[in-house]
Amino acid sequence: MGPVRRIAQIVHLKPSAVAAYKECHANVWPEVLQQIKDCNIKDYSIFFDNDRTLFATFKYVGTDFEGDMELMRANPKIREWWAMTDGMQDSPIPGAVSSADGPGWWKVLDEVFYTE
Repeated sequence: MGPVRRIAQIVHLKPSAVAAYKECHANVWPEVLQQIKDCNIKDYSIFFDNDRTLFATFKYVGTDFEGDMELMRANPKIREWWAMTDGMQDSPIPGAVSSADGPGWWKVLDEVFYTE
């Protein structure tokens, strides 16, 4: 296991999708949960500011982040999940296409402070 890497991201939720987004995340598909685990992601949380911003945070505990993200993108069930959830969101990334393709979907944030 490599050093823990903390990652935080944001994306915007469409107002019309709040209930559906919360519902699908209350019943995340088992294949999605397994792939997250298999890609060395721990302590994954998504928060909603009850306006429009979703804030996600997780710890990456593997040694090949890009390789693990390629494995994630290659999983057809993950791509199906992302197609569903991307339709509920507006990306803050200029030129964003989807979670599976393009320059990214969730905007990665810079960490400016941390304490244990």
